[in-house]
Amino acid sequence: MFVCICNQVTDKQIRRSVAEGHCTLEALRAELNVGACCGKCKTCARKVLHSALLENACQQTAPSALKPSLSAA
Repeated sequence: MFVCICNQVTDKQIRRSVAEGHCTLEALRAELNVGACCGKCKTCARKVLHSALLENACQQTAPSALKPSLSAA
């Protein structure tokens, strides 16, 4: 879905940028130009950003939680 109509930025682009390490709205603006024109998309962009940050945090912690501990062996 389009988040920023002015600059044709989609939620997928925001999620990809977050996965690459852009973790603030300011970083996304520098990378994708989201929210740089009229600013009406900032609320939606912030929601997508937070959702992507949570998804990335879960993906980073889930595999390690499944690995057996070496100290238990």
